[in-house]
Amino acid sequence: MRIIAEVTIRQWARDHARAAASLRQGVKVVRPIPWRSFTEMRRTFPSADLVTVKSGRKVAVFNVGGNEFRLVCAVHFNTEMVFALRFLSDAEYSKDTWKDEL
Repeated sequence: MRIIAEVTIRQWARDHARAAASLRQGVKVVRPIPWRSFTEMRRTFPSADLVTVKSGRKVAVFNVGGNEFRLVCAVHFNTEMVFALRFLSDAEYSKDTWKDEL
């Protein structure tokens, strides 16, 4: 998969030390895998979820750092691209206001 905004993910890792190792490992794992479906993605990340946002589109949500954080991504299986959209603490994620922005 091609990761769009990988620089942003590296910045999130610098800003959130407790999540840094998980974010770096996630990037290494995702790059070589050509997911074709959500089912295939779940084989790699069993706790990943698909969430519908205000626009009606679905985004993938990954638990990071022992569930302390959530990484929200748009995954385009047809083009093998992953777009990093948001990195939220569990408290920020639980408010659900981020869904209105996407």
